[in-house]
Amino acid sequence: MPRGSEKRKFRFDSMAYKLLIFLYFCGTVPILNRMNRREIVLAALAAGGENAAFSPVQVQKLFFLIDREASHLIGGPHFHFQPYDYGPFDQAVYQQLDLLEMGGLAETSSTGRYRRYTLTAPGFADGQHVLQSLPAATREFLVKTVAWVRSLSFQQLVAAIYNRYPDMKVNSVFRS
Repeated sequence: MPRGSEKRKFRFDSMAYKLLIFLYFCGTVPILNRMNRREIVLAALAAGGENAAFSPVQVQKLFFLIDREASHLIGGPHFHFQPYDYGPFDQAVYQQLDLLEMGGLAETSSTGRYRRYTLTAPGFADGQHVLQSLPAATREFLVKTVAWVRSLSFQQLVAAIYNRYPDMKVNSVFRS
């Protein structure tokens, strides 16, 4: 075999491996939890509590924040947000909600001119199962982020996102 063509074997006694194991057991290395879109949407909506309803701007900004701030916790990012009329937008968020609705896990209702997204009882149970399987730091992030997003008015939420992420303001029609 020509020199340099032999495969290198990973050595379990390497210093880097020992350091990683040490940090893991000390609790300083975050556990990466690979989640797919379905799981992250179910877990995030369930973090709002049973019968929590979300407006279109809330779901868009919620999943944007999860992708931007916690992708390392969930194996993301899971979406591809682009600056749009009211900040970060990805049609895939609505597509995932539609898939959940087709599976009986979510429902969409109209209240006036806006849609509202809610998990059904089976969807909430599935979302709670996913949520409870997550590391505490990930679960806490989701619960706090959902509560924050749901606590703000449309104007407050869009303005807060623009304040923190000015790159998402470039195509805005929003005037605060």
